[in-house]
Amino acid sequence: MEKNKLMATHKCYCDTDLLFEDCCGLYLQKSQKAPTALALMRSRYSAYATHNADYLLETTYISERKYYSKTEILKWATANKWQKLEILSFTENTVEFKAYFLDANQKPQTHYEFSTFKLENGAWYYVDGKFE
Repeated sequence: MEKNKLMATHKCYCDTDLLFEDCCGLYLQKSQKAPTALALMRSRYSAYATHNADYLLETTYISERKYYSKTEILKWATANKWQKLEILSFTENTVEFKAYFLDANQKPQTHYEFSTFKLENGAWYYVDGKFE
């Protein structure tokens, strides 16, 4: 109970300045679907920060899931300490962002991505990303 209370009262990982329970928590705890590609992207960042590999796989477009493994996602999510998300630009179905993290050696790293999303049957899915 105390852990849940603690989780609910902190700021969201995705840097919206909202509480986790009022932001990405709505989608990660499966009570709602992300209403936009941007909201899905933010929630996926929070999923990395909270090591929620199931959510990351579920929100990957079905034809792309074969390229990902839950074990590898979890390894990447837990090896890094997620620091900050910066949204550079977005359209209805794309999001350009930088994710800042400390790697396993506590060295600062930046992950840049231009992501594409698809809306199908009322749900947004991550399709793919271009990286620098």
